[in-house]
Amino acid sequence: MADLPYSEKVMDHFLHPRNVGEIPDASGIGNVGNPICGDVMRMYIKIQSNVIVDAKFKTFGCGAAISTSSMVTEMVKGKTIEDALKISNKAVAEALGGLPPIKMHCSVLAEEALRAALRDYYQRAGLDAPEELKNEPKHTHEHEG
Repeated sequence: MADLPYSEKVMDHFLHPRNVGEIPDASGIGNVGNPICGDVMRMYIKIQSNVIVDAKFKTFGCGAAISTSSMVTEMVKGKTIEDALKISNKAVAEALGGLPPIKMHCSVLAEEALRAALRDYYQRAGLDAPEELKNEPKHTHEHEG
């Protein structure tokens, strides 16, 4: 992470990530990855009465990938599913005080991991997923350098 202009919040979430680990009885698990840069995220969510009561992650990747994973788990805890669906990659990046353009794909992965976990929750519960989770196009991950 040498010469890239990371915010204090990005560095804090990288050096002291929140919610690392697994949830053994997770309501949903999302797995996403970017084969170009090698970042892989797995997100676990626990849902009770339509509220995400816990979220954890395991990420293999760069500092920005770890930071965005940490931040999205913080942002989603205590939110209803409907409110969680409103969390965008831009909101994750803004909550971290911004990301360098070359690292914005990490915030996209964090959003995708959350949505994948929510899709998994609906599938496991045998429920019809909201329109926002159906037929989502795969995001392209631009990666410079």
